[in-house]
Amino acid sequence: MADLTLHGVTKAFGSHVVLDRLSLQIRSGECFTIIGPSGCGKTVILRLIAGFETPDQGEVLIGNKKVAGPNFALPPEDRHIGVVFQDYAVWPHKTVFGNIAYPLELAGVAKSELNTRVHEAIALVNLKGLEQRFPYQLSGGQQQRVALARALVMKPEILLLDEPLTNLDANLREEMRFEIKEIQKATGATILYVTHDQEVAMAISDRLAVMDQNGRIHQVGPPEEVYTRPADDFVFKFLGISNMVPITSTEEKAVASGPGGMTEIPLQPPTSLREQGWLGFRPMDVQIAKQKTERTVAVHAVRVTLLGPIVDYLFDCKGLQIRAQMLTEDALAQDLIIEEGSNVFIAVDAPHWFNAQGEAVS
Repeated sequence: MADLTLHGVTKAFGSHVVLDRLSLQIRSGECFTIIGPSGCGKTVILRLIAGFETPDQGEVLIGNKKVAGPNFALPPEDRHIGVVFQDYAVWPHKTVFGNIAYPLELAGVAKSELNTRVHEAIALVNLKGLEQRFPYQLSGGQQQRVALARALVMKPEILLLDEPLTNLDANLREEMRFEIKEIQKATGATILYVTHDQEVAMAISDRLAVMDQNGRIHQVGPPEEVYTRPADDFVFKFLGISNMVPITSTEEKAVASGPGGMTEIPLQPPTSLREQGWLGFRPMDVQIAKQKTERTVAVHAVRVTLLGPIVDYLFDCKGLQIRAQMLTEDALAQDLIIEEGSNVFIAVDAPHWFNAQGEAVS
């Protein structure tokens, strides 16, 4: 397999600059995800790597080989890359076998080898017994497996996946994301996956990069590190539900500022945080109690919703809206399936602190 490198890549369409001197290093054999909002340039990165677009500046390398730069582009068929798009793009008039065999036929692979490689690819994506079915006879998940097998049958060094699970229902998305991880382990291919779905990114990635609407990468790292130690408020807010409370900080205390007044937060802010900033925390890091303690602040329950395994709460604290979540079994055990309109108390575990510029401080 091969490393994948983008070095100082810029790409514009007319006056709109999508990528501005972007650099990224993807290690051989890893599953790397770029996560960001729609329109941030994720698909453009894939198209540059695949050879469907050419950078205005910078270069793209596979291993030590330059495959693209200004006024230079190695043809897509010479890059040893497999691509799977969001819309599957399976041939409706070809069977499962025919769809998967098609790139081998174009490459002039001998029939005996073609048969062997197609059957290997079919087995890899768990489509045995469906070889002679047409796409209309398959589920969405099975069609996606056909697209994956067609990309894998050429034994690519790099597999590019462009939001391939978006059109699947929730259960199929969950099933397929684990399949993709298993395929990576089985083939050793370097996988670059782009998505706006943080659950998929967290589940399949060895490392991920968080990109904003302007095509700027904010943080790169293992999923757990990026989630628990976000570099800034953008990363924190993008990766899951978050609470962001504006605070004024002194050496001894933090005071939250809401439309209805000030509330002292019984948490000691970092010494590096002074004056204006933000306190961030996840809904599952909110502890709920019916009795006041030195760790809690008073809140008013605006909404209480049972969502199967969890209870979701919306609290009001002097005009500040705070989301909280608790496992249903814990909420039942502690008698915390409370009525809307109730007054309770909350405390915050695992706080994240950000300065006025949104940078994480500790």
